[in-house]
Amino acid sequence: MSPKEIANAYLNIGKNKCALPALTTIILGFMGGMFIAFAAVASATASSTIASASAARLLSAAVFPPGLIMVLIAGSELFTGNNLLVMPLLKKVITLRAMLRNWALVYVGNLLGSLFIVGICAIGGQWKLYGGGLAITTINTALTEVGYSFPRAFALGIACNILVCIAVWMSFAAKDTVSRVAAIYFPVFLFVLCGFEHSIANMYYIPAGIIAAADPAFAAEALARGIDTTALTWGNFLLRNLLPVTLGNIVGGSVVVGGVYTYCYLKD
Repeated sequence: MSPKEIANAYLNIGKNKCALPALTTIILGFMGGMFIAFAAVASATASSTIASASAARLLSAAVFPPGLIMVLIAGSELFTGNNLLVMPLLKKVITLRAMLRNWALVYVGNLLGSLFIVGICAIGGQWKLYGGGLAITTINTALTEVGYSFPRAFALGIACNILVCIAVWMSFAAKDTVSRVAAIYFPVFLFVLCGFEHSIANMYYIPAGIIAAADPAFAAEALARGIDTTALTWGNFLLRNLLPVTLGNIVGGSVVVGGVYTYCYLKD
């Protein structure tokens, strides 16, 4: 489809999303959070033994896109992608209340799905891979995430969701599954490679780091390596990362992509 056709099609897509029952929306959000968390686990697992930071980042970026591919093709709901609901809102196809209801329910579902995978990894001993090396990578990733200033996390969140929503947008232009995969893959590859911030991915990364750091064996190894884990708290997760990144994601997806494309392709 052309961009104008995608814009018009999304009006009906958004209307259908907002019409879903609350429980269905939460369950589909759970699935979406789970898929993104799986991608986060795979990304960390693939790159944790690579000494070169740039090579590790490149491999992480190459592995992460299947998360969004599963979200869009298998069928689930993702808060960051649903920031495009501003388009049917601006065209008065849905109400502000309906959009905010969808965002809230999907956000909660995404968080529950992400934490479910955190629990699976903790109980299943996933972070023990490479002699505990994956645990150290998980802890370091979480420390990086909570170490950003509010403006920096906000800005990185904007950049991330521009690319995520562009991936969602481009996927609607495809007419077969292979083409949809290709359309989704490269924007997501770019946001991971550049180190931009995705609120739903961070629902796995930071809680995983917090729980890994609470394990006595992993904590001792981190201490031996001179890693200070005191910043890994639930308060820092919520206030220093999740809040600014979520707000940035909303601006990137709703304003830069949704708002701009509504003006360009749907204005009267």
